[in-house]
Amino acid sequence: MPAVGPENATMVVTEFFLLGFGDFKELNALLFLVFGIVYLLTVYANLLLVVLVCTQQGLQTPMYFFLANLSCLEVCYTSNIVPRMLVDLLREYRMISMAGCITQLYFFGALGSTECYLLAVMSYDRYLAICRPLHYSTLLHGTLCVELAIGSWLCGFSVAAAFQAAMLSSLNFCGGNEVDHFFCDLKPLQKLSCSDPHLVNLVCMSLTSLVTLVPFGLTLVSYWKILAVVLCIPSIIGRQKAFSTCSSHLVVVTLFYGTLILVYAVPLAGQVPVLNKTFSLFYTVITPMCNPLIYSLKNRDVKKALRKFNIWFCNFSFT
Repeated sequence: MPAVGPENATMVVTEFFLLGFGDFKELNALLFLVFGIVYLLTVYANLLLVVLVCTQQGLQTPMYFFLANLSCLEVCYTSNIVPRMLVDLLREYRMISMAGCITQLYFFGALGSTECYLLAVMSYDRYLAICRPLHYSTLLHGTLCVELAIGSWLCGFSVAAAFQAAMLSSLNFCGGNEVDHFFCDLKPLQKLSCSDPHLVNLVCMSLTSLVTLVPFGLTLVSYWKILAVVLCIPSIIGRQKAFSTCSSHLVVVTLFYGTLILVYAVPLAGQVPVLNKTFSLFYTVITPMCNPLIYSLKNRDVKKALRKFNIWFCNFSFT
């Protein structure tokens, strides 16, 4: 189905045309190369971290267990959007069916919600490690870790994301079908609806706020308690050592929620498509690549595990 213009605006829309980076067509080849390399690095770095956590005894702790879950999520999150974006950069016919669009939107919302809950669980892990170190292993035992991880995934894929996609699929698209984005996001799609989108927008934003604000609030509470404990440590070295155990997670939380706020809470971003696409690139392409690097660069345990894994892999290759 061709892109719907003013002359055939009464046609019922069954598929959408993703404009992507149409304003920079001459840079499509370069963008394909850059985003392709970033995507491969993202998948490699996150899967490597998962393998290290599964195979190295020194990384089999609650913190790294949750980190492995986050890495799996990042691979799924970026794979939901980037491969299709790369293909669209090399072709003119960038159509996506209604079902494909709703499916992409569902997994985008579900995986994003899951990340919110996982980050909250990881902040609770850091709270116990710093504020209650003597009871850490007792309070955060293996069974509870598994339950918290499963609960995060189940909550993310629950009614909130499914209902958001269902509400969007019930909208009547009979106007233009050109989505000014590189993937199916809620705001650009709602602009195309000829139904009254206000009720749908209110319900979806309420559910999204519930899904994101609750875990974000729990994360803030955890770090407020951590900060209170760290400030009570008399020595500067002690404070630095305590804070270093959660600095990586704090950076990841800041990157994730910071980009979400820029895209969905700042009115200007939603009104200016170029800004919306630029900010969206951060949490769909850049952040998933940065997370394993942030946790690895200054982490002695990960570096040590990586050296052991390299030695084992070399020995295995030559046997």
